[in-house]
Amino acid sequence: MPLNRLDFTTRLLIDAGIGEGMRILDVGCGSGDVSFLLCDLVGRGGEIIGVDHDAAAIAIAVARQRTAGHALTFLEGDLLELPDSIGSFDAIVGRRVLMYQPDAVATIRALSRCLRPGGIMIFQEHDTTMAPASVEPFPLHEKAQRWLQQMLAREGADLHIGFNLHGIFTRAGLTVESVRAECLVQTPDAPYSLGAIVRACLPRIIALGVASAEEVDIDTLQARLDQERSASSGIYVGDVMFGIWARKS
Repeated sequence: MPLNRLDFTTRLLIDAGIGEGMRILDVGCGSGDVSFLLCDLVGRGGEIIGVDHDAAAIAIAVARQRTAGHALTFLEGDLLELPDSIGSFDAIVGRRVLMYQPDAVATIRALSRCLRPGGIMIFQEHDTTMAPASVEPFPLHEKAQRWLQQMLAREGADLHIGFNLHGIFTRAGLTVESVRAECLVQTPDAPYSLGAIVRACLPRIIALGVASAEEVDIDTLQARLDQERSASSGIYVGDVMFGIWARKS
């Protein structure tokens, strides 16, 4: 599949220097989306290892791997307790991982032990400090966004992780080379899967008392979001993505 060079994650990885033949660790890999993207970037001469603590997510990643035929490895494990046998890497990558860590500095410091001298650490995180934002009203979009924000807050996630990234990596002993941010803009004719994201998080939203199943009405949510957006001539900014890369001396 050809690379989508308009995609924020793809551009972040390419600009940070991910390329042919590299050995890369994908931490918090989930079901493997970033791992498979990395496979396309490193080619047949590279190696990707994905690690996640969620056994169910790893099982999905392994099943996808068998279907796709990519040569990569998925492991279930804790980011702070990686075995010595995992070896060292040219790069370590993570997406939406640090915001969930109780001590992000300690996490980066621990991971950097697996990074070769001169290796690069690349993370993408989503920050809710400046979003949602719009000129015209998008009440349902804002409500759905608040469900997700409140869920993250009650789980103890760092909602301002984007603004904290430079300090985190610097305190962990790495040399920051770049920090960037990009808004996710929704227009009347630009579909976005906010409903699917809420669906995936619905058990957590309900368990934490953020909203009830009746209030969310998940089976109609995406259609109602699409209708609200298509009925407006304005744009809605629902998310801000931050990217950082830093090097080990």
